[in-house]
Amino acid sequence: MRVGPCLSYGRPVADNGRVLEMTREEFEELVAESLDRIPPELTRLMDNVAVFVEDEPPKEDPELLGLYEGTPLTDRGEWYAGVLPDRITIYRGPTLRMCETREEVVAETEVTVVHEIAHHFGIDDARLHALGYG
Repeated sequence: MRVGPCLSYGRPVADNGRVLEMTREEFEELVAESLDRIPPELTRLMDNVAVFVEDEPPKEDPELLGLYEGTPLTDRGEWYAGVLPDRITIYRGPTLRMCETREEVVAETEVTVVHEIAHHFGIDDARLHALGYG
C-alpha cells in the first residue's frame, strides 16, 4: 500500500491569519468540478478509487492538503482482487487557511486533486514537481 501525503507541494502552508469562508458543500463542489476537468481518457483508466472531502487532516499532519492511500495502478498485479477502493482525501481546512481568495482556493483544490490522482496512476512526487504539480 502506498500512502502519498501532500503538503502544499514543497511550499510550507502559510496560515494567512484568517480563514476564508466557504461551506463544506461549496468546497465539495470545487473538488467535484476539479474531477470533472480531468480528461475522460484518464478518468476511464481510474480503477477502484474513491474521492472524499474531510474538514481537517490527522492531527499529526495539520498542514496536509491531500492524501492518497492505496495501491497505484502501476503496482497492481494478478494478486489485486477483492480489495477495498483506494482512497483520495482532500482536506478543506488547510486549503482555506492558506488561501486568501476564492480563486486561490479553486486553483489549489485543482492542483491537489490532480496531484492525488497522479499518485493513483503511480506518478511520484519528484515527477509531479517537474510537471508543476509537485
